[in-house]
Amino acid sequence: MAALKSVLSLVLLAILITVVLQSQVIESQGTTCSASLGNLSVCAPFVLPGTSNPSPSTDCCAALQSLDHDCICNTLRVAARLPSQCNLSPISCAAN
Repeated sequence: MAALKSVLSLVLLAILITVVLQSQVIESQGTTCSASLGNLSVCAPFVLPGTSNPSPSTDCCAALQSLDHDCICNTLRVAARLPSQCNLSPISCAAN
């Protein structure tokens, strides 16, 4: 369970970093993607380590449901490239 929370929090962090650092890529996908990603901030309390309530709220579930698959996939691809663009080691998430 802790490994799942860590992976989910890394995914959310990657999404949020991507929105901030790669806004030109997201803007090229349209304002709908950018707005949808911004709506995911309601999910942060449920994926951060140490949360007391791991069950997502209805707002979080609705934000996830409204997210376009291409939007999230393209965002994750950009987030995966960020470390190399910053001359850092790639991020690897091991399932324990």
